[in-house]
Amino acid sequence: MTTLNNNIDPLMKIHSETEHIRLASGTPIADRVVSDIFSYTEKVTQKVVFREGSGQKSWKDKIDKIVISRVFGYPLMLLMLGAVLWITIAGANIPSQMIATVLFAFQDILTHWFEVMQAPVWLHGMLVLGMYRTLAWVIAVMLPPMAIFFPLFTLLEDLGYLPRVAFNLDHMFKKAKTCGKQCLTMCMGFGCNAAGVVSARIIDSPRERLIAILTNNFVPCNGRFPTLIAIASIFMTSSLLFAQSLQAAGIITLLVLLGIAVTFAVSWILSSTILKGESSSFVLELPPYRKPKFGAVLYRSIIDRTIFVLRRAIIVAAPAGMVTWIMANIYIGDLSVIAYIAGVLNPIAQAIGLDGFILMAFIIGLPANEIVVPILLMSYLATGQLTAFGSLSELKEILIANGWTWLTAFNTMLFALLHWPCATTLLSIYKETGSKKWTFMGFIIPTVIAFVVCFIVAQAAYLLGLA
Repeated sequence: MTTLNNNIDPLMKIHSETEHIRLASGTPIADRVVSDIFSYTEKVTQKVVFREGSGQKSWKDKIDKIVISRVFGYPLMLLMLGAVLWITIAGANIPSQMIATVLFAFQDILTHWFEVMQAPVWLHGMLVLGMYRTLAWVIAVMLPPMAIFFPLFTLLEDLGYLPRVAFNLDHMFKKAKTCGKQCLTMCMGFGCNAAGVVSARIIDSPRERLIAILTNNFVPCNGRFPTLIAIASIFMTSSLLFAQSLQAAGIITLLVLLGIAVTFAVSWILSSTILKGESSSFVLELPPYRKPKFGAVLYRSIIDRTIFVLRRAIIVAAPAGMVTWIMANIYIGDLSVIAYIAGVLNPIAQAIGLDGFILMAFIIGLPANEIVVPILLMSYLATGQLTAFGSLSELKEILIANGWTWLTAFNTMLFALLHWPCATTLLSIYKETGSKKWTFMGFIIPTVIAFVVCFIVAQAAYLLGLA
């Protein structure tokens, strides 16, 4: 199998030569080539092609004048992102509750079957309270947001808007010495980082493809949205007057912008150190605006993306649920294994503004980010099984009773945004790169950044007496 490793070294060897040419002319050589080609093509076209009504701009040109302008392009992208997030957040609540009700009701049926068969209690606990309950939670939490987000994403793609987003951000990615196509992989990461990693195949340069893979984790996926939304809704919006879902969407949008900023920073650092190279030209002929084909949109978004991602999440979440139940029901003295681990982790967690139970929940939640909050509640309440909360106010009472402050909430959101990828994403990184080294780098880079950022924020708050 040919891997990215085999292709990167030759690119490193020619980096110094291309850099020399760039410095001599002031313009990257690839840009000069593309510019010359298009300039020559334009001259030839002007000589031989005549367009009727060429003096009048079409409605498409007028839209593009706004969409890809330096003045309106970025605010429009921000507004579009906020709208998509708000629709996803507001629209997923009721379907999630309905699916959870149905699946958890079936749990009672499974329990009855185990009782009829006189199965051992530990077997019922591992398979039903552990494995099935985890699967039910993951499906209920992931399916509705993905079923909303992916069609919206695909609709924007079909309309022709996403290529224009890539066009707008190409300059910023070029400043980071990467390719504008990384923007498209980043957009896919909002639905699932594993899908974002796989979509990096559209990047031709092995070096830039690897950078896109290593940094995709910094945009929050659907698995992290539930944690971010729940904490933002109960700690960051209680004193405001607008609708809670709208406020939460605004806060999540700011977090997304932070994640994008980290993406640019890490991309630039990688491009300047271990993955040196010249950014490739992103030659993009903007496609025309098209009327979406809704059948194709639904098929691509539901079958190719939603079901594909959900299947991968289920595969890794099932054994995680079983292990979690075992750890919650095996005791060392008076403490369960989960509580014991939390006690060991507490000094480290306190240094970064969390507590041992929060850090442990993120560690156990490695297979699927969706189960972080249920694991945390199970640990706080000592229930021995994954626990769902009935309302946000009930969740807030539980968290405050266990010592949560504004700093705990804020740093938990930061850690959720920046921390290591889930097991599904790590598996995708390994499959795409064929390298244990780069898979480890995909894990360690966000882990170090999450700890460093949270440590700085926590220590600054402690020093200033704010927490």
